[in-house]
Amino acid sequence: MSQKFFNKVYQTHGAEANRELYDGWSDSYNDDVTEHGYATPARLAKALAGILPDRDAPILDYGCGTGISGAALAAQGFSTIDGMDPSEGMLAKTPEGLYRNKILLDLDKPLPIEPGQYAVIMAIGVISTGAGPASLMGDLIAKLAPGGLFGLSLNDHALDDPDYPEGIERLKAAGHQARIEDYGDHLPGLDVKSMIYIFEKA
Repeated sequence: MSQKFFNKVYQTHGAEANRELYDGWSDSYNDDVTEHGYATPARLAKALAGILPDRDAPILDYGCGTGISGAALAAQGFSTIDGMDPSEGMLAKTPEGLYRNKILLDLDKPLPIEPGQYAVIMAIGVISTGAGPASLMGDLIAKLAPGGLFGLSLNDHALDDPDYPEGIERLKAAGHQARIEDYGDHLPGLDVKSMIYIFEKA
C-alpha cells in the first residue's frame, strides 16, 4: 500500500505538482483507495440516482482519476458520462468504454466546458486541501444551466479548513439549493469521513 501518496495529497500545492503526484500514483491508486474502502463515489452516485430519473443525462465526471467515480455512476445506470482529469497517467487507467469522452484537463487554462453542456457536473473526491481549491465550486456550478445539478464531496481534511465550508456557504448564499447533504464514510480504513452535497443551480 502506497501510504506515501496519502501523506503527500494534503501537502501538495500547484497544478504541476498535483499532476506529478497523480501521474506517479496512477499504477497503485485503485488498489490503495479500495484497500481503505473508498465509499464516497458510491454514496454520491446513489444520491444522484435518487433525484435524477434521466439516466441518459449528460454528466461530467470532473477530476475523474482512474474512473472509480465514473464506474459508480455507471453502476447506477447513468450512460452518458465524460471523464476529465489533468493527469494523463490517471486517464490512461480508466476502463475502456466507461466514458463517452476522456478529456485531458489543462489547469492553466479556462475550463473547456460550454455553459449548459452538461446536466450534471460531479467533482467526487476532488475539492480538498492540497487538491482542488474552494473556488472551484463556483467555477463548476457556473458551467451549468439553471436547474443543473452539481455534486461534490468534502472530506474531513477539507471540512477542517475554513475555506471549504465557506465555499459551501457561498453557494447557498447565491441561491443554489442543497438537494443532498449527508455525512458518512469516505475512507473508513483510515477513519476519514466526508460530507456529500448535490446542489441544484438557481
